[in-house]
Amino acid sequence: MTTTTTPGVTGVTASEAQPDVTGAGRASGPTAPVAPVRARRRKRRVVANTIAVVFCLVWVFPIYWMVNTAFKPADEVTTLTPIWLPLRPTLENFTRALTQDGFLVYLRNSAIVVVAAVLLSIVVGFLASAALSRFRFRGRRAILVAILFVQMIPSGALLIPLFLSFQSLGLLNSYIGLILAYVASVLPFSIWVMRGFFVAVPVEIEEAAKVDGAGTFRILWSVLFPLVMPGVIATSVFAFIAAWNDYLTAYVMLKDQGMYTLPVWLAGFSTDKGTDFGGLMAASVLFSIPVVVFFLIVQRRLVSGMTAGAVKG
Repeated sequence: MTTTTTPGVTGVTASEAQPDVTGAGRASGPTAPVAPVRARRRKRRVVANTIAVVFCLVWVFPIYWMVNTAFKPADEVTTLTPIWLPLRPTLENFTRALTQDGFLVYLRNSAIVVVAAVLLSIVVGFLASAALSRFRFRGRRAILVAILFVQMIPSGALLIPLFLSFQSLGLLNSYIGLILAYVASVLPFSIWVMRGFFVAVPVEIEEAAKVDGAGTFRILWSVLFPLVMPGVIATSVFAFIAAWNDYLTAYVMLKDQGMYTLPVWLAGFSTDKGTDFGGLMAASVLFSIPVVVFFLIVQRRLVSGMTAGAVKG
């Protein structure tokens, strides 16, 4: 290597005096495409958020229109030009809905039927899903396939066979018959969902409980039940909504008007003389409040059982 001097610099070789172009290129090469990649990611994020906002608006709009119509007077409800906010808000529709014949009776009937159906579906679904996930017996897979098949059948298709069966058993026009009908409709979903939570629980937790002297029912209640609590809450919400919103089953199974539920009461706002849209929307708002309250009560418990009872390995 030859040493050359440059003006104003002493003792510096020619190789040291020249900039390392190749090294600088290698250092800056990998960072060059970072900006375009970030721009593409930001663009995809904006597109995804825009699509999500559009879907949320589509889903929320019927609820907004229901509440909006509930506070409108009759002339604003029937106008051809949409009114996005009530010009003269009124509570007349709610007053008319609350004073409708049989409202409190139908509310009591719905509360009795729905609470009983939810509790019974949780108990039966919990025990059935525990048996199907923890015990090995002949025909277990066939039962799981049958449950999945029944879940895919529309509930309306099973209404006539259910009606004939309940007629032969003398369960028509009774709370017990309607409760059993609701349990039969939501039980396949409850079993299938809770079974997934049971399968996710490690078997070692049960074995540790057995070593400590716990019996089968003690393990089910103290160990497995807290761990599958999110599944229990999810199925209870589904059962509550399905039973609370059902109209067809209650209308077919019940003949005594004094035993009708709230969905049948809602149909009373449509008569031969026309539909009372203001009263119907106000009644729908009142009808939706118990569902919202029930969800707010249980939503905090959806994740409370995820780690309850877990052991350190």
